[in-house]
Formats: sequence, structure tokens, C-alpha cells
Amino acid sequence: MSVFVLLLGFPGVGKLTIAKELGSLISAKIVDNHWFNNPILRLLDEEGSAPLPKGIWEYTGRVRQAVLDAITAYSGPSASFIFTHAGVGGDERSARTYEQFFDAAGQRAAVFVPVRLLCAEEELARRVSSPARRDHLKTTDIKTSRSRSQQAVVLDIPHQHALTLDVTFMSPSESAAAIRDHVVTCLPDGS
Repeated sequence: MSVFVLLLGFPGVGKLTIAKELGSLISAKIVDNHWFNNPILRLLDEEGSAPLPKGIWEYTGRVRQAVLDAITAYSGPSASFIFTHAGVGGDERSARTYEQFFDAAGQRAAVFVPVRLLCAEEELARRVSSPARRDHLKTTDIKTSRSRSQQAVVLDIPHQHALTLDVTFMSPSESAAAIRDHVVTCLPDGS
């Protein structure tokens, strides 16, 4: 049976790191949000210091939709996927992105499992400041991270298979194991 796991969380929470651990546990392909963002973002300011142009995310949304269309058209019927998304509650664009994943899962008759990854503000600021993130065009702005933690919440759209997991004190392997255990409970035969 095909499974679509959507890891939702603020930048620095460890979505990709956890996805890599989880991918081996549930035999799933990882599709990171930067696959959609970076082809567009690499065309812009090399230093990453200029504000992003208005409307840039519409282009990354098109890239994401093309990838999801290819998955629904060409991947094997039992292929499973783990997606990452920095969804922010109350943000219309984040909700539309969530719907893209949800709709693609429906087209494939895949079990859809949204997982909210939470992390305490101090730990999130520590994680987001890693210089290695910059190489992948990921934000390293501690001030923005703190502000986001104080003023926003991770996207929370009700779903029967939703899981919220605080990963502040969990290793990536512990987080992945908890998600795997939850995914198993969502499968029709529980296997």
C-alpha cells in the first residue's frame, strides 16, 4: 500500500534529517521542499540578502505540482513518499501547498499521514543557525526563527491520521521511529 507522509515544521526543526531516517524505516522516497524551492531560488540573489520578489512562491508551487503530477502518473502503485513542508498556520499559501499533497495522495489512493514537528524556541534557534543549512539555500536567520516561534504555529489541518510530535529532545532516529509506529496504525491492515 502506498503512503504519503507529510512532515510539517518550521525551518530548522529537522524535517529532512528525520525524513532520511524515516525513509529507511518505511521504504519511502524523500521529496524535500527544497527540491521545489531551490531551482527557482538559485536564479535569484547569490548572497541571499535581498528580499524575495513578490510572487516567487507561485513559481515554486508550479514546480511542486509538476513533481506531484509525475508521481501520480508514473510511480509504482505501492511506492511511498515522504514530503517536507514548512507550513505555517493561518497562511493561505501553506494551506494550498498542503492541499497539493493531500490531493496527490487521493489520486494515488495512498494513505495520507500529516505529521506536525514541533520544537522549543531556543533549540529551534540553535538548529537553524547551522552554517551547513546555507549551502542548501535554507534560512539561518535566528531572529526570524525566534519571531516565527513566538508569533506563529505550525500548520494544523485536522485529519484522521494526523500526528503532532515535539522533537525538541528527540534524536532524528527516535522521531522517525515514533512516526513509523504511527504510520503503521494508519494502514488498513495495521502492518
